[in-house]
Formats: sequence, structure tokens, C-alpha cells
Amino acid sequence: MQEPTFLILTALAAGPQHGYGIIADVLQISDERVQLRAGTLYAALDRLQGEELIETDREEVVDGRARRYYRLTSTGGTRLSVEAERLRRNAETAASRLRGGPRPALGAGLRALSVSCGGAVLTTSPGSAT
Repeated sequence: MQEPTFLILTALAAGPQHGYGIIADVLQISDERVQLRAGTLYAALDRLQGEELIETDREEVVDGRARRYYRLTSTGGTRLSVEAERLRRNAETAASRLRGGPRPALGAGLRALSVSCGGAVLTTSPGSAT
């Protein structure tokens, strides 16, 4: 997930917001590193609606202009939660390595490693002495 998408979803996790509110919230969340332009934001909002990560909450007219509010869907909340956890784990690994901490073992999902060497194939599994 790209950072602007993550920040837009994070802004909407606090509750429904209109476009300008999202732009201001993303600027604040990112410590002023990410400044979304209106065209970029609305293209992203259309894409996120298409992916069913957000939906229109309501529309109102303010000073003669239509203002549309967006909200996070349950699917969007799940995607944001998964991405936040992935980023947390990556940041934790980086911090640990900067402190000179141990390197984590290979992922638990790795069942076997096959290496081709001169026509022979060597297969090892975690815990084997092959």
C-alpha cells in the first residue's frame, strides 16, 4: 500500500471527513511531509471507492458548494489494520537491527529450501541436518 493511501485511510479511521478535511488531516498525520493536491486526492478517493475501502457517508451544501463526506468501510478498516501491523513489524525489525539485536529466523511459512547444484537438488527443511 502506498503511503498516501495509508494516510487517507488513517484519516478516515477517525470518522467521516470531506476532501479538505482529509487533506488537512493527512498533512497533520504525516508531520507535514505529505501534502495531497485536490486532484490527487479525488482520484485516490474514486479508486478507494472502487476497491470498496471507503464509501460516501453524506453530502451537504456549504456556501453554495456541494461537500461530500467519505467514511471507511469495514473492508477498508481491515486493510488498514493489516497494513499498520505490517509496518509496525517492519519498524520493529529495523529498530532491533539498529540496536544490534538478533536477526529473526526465516519465516515460519518456509517449509523447505531447494537448491540446485550441478544437476543435483538439495532439499532441506527447518530442523533437518541435510
